[in-house]
Amino acid sequence: QVQFVESGGGLAQPGGSLRLSCAVSRIIFSIDTVGWYRQATGKQRELVATIASGGSTYYTDSVKGRFTISRDNAKNTVYLQMNNLKPEDTAVYYCNKYVTPNIWGQGTQVTVSS
Repeated sequence: QVQFVESGGGLAQPGGSLRLSCAVSRIIFSIDTVGWYRQATGKQRELVATIASGGSTYYTDSVKGRFTISRDNAKNTVYLQMNNLKPEDTAVYYCNKYVTPNIWGQGTQVTVSS
């Protein structure tokens, strides 16, 4: 069974917003820290934000103040609200466990361009 299913990507203008969703399996959602990662063309995958099962969050410096990670316990879903988007945010966004990631899925493409 698929452990993480990303959705919500698309095209946004600079300064715009997108909300990404990650449907997480129940067992992982309940006990593990989940992270959003991204990989831009020609660059390595980087960690963007994490949220622990208890709700503690972490953000990489480049997105602090612009992105918000959250979770909905009833829906077993982790979100990444992305505001004030910049062209540098263009990447494929993935969700996965943080400490011990599973196999990477296809992700969801975010393109920020005017």
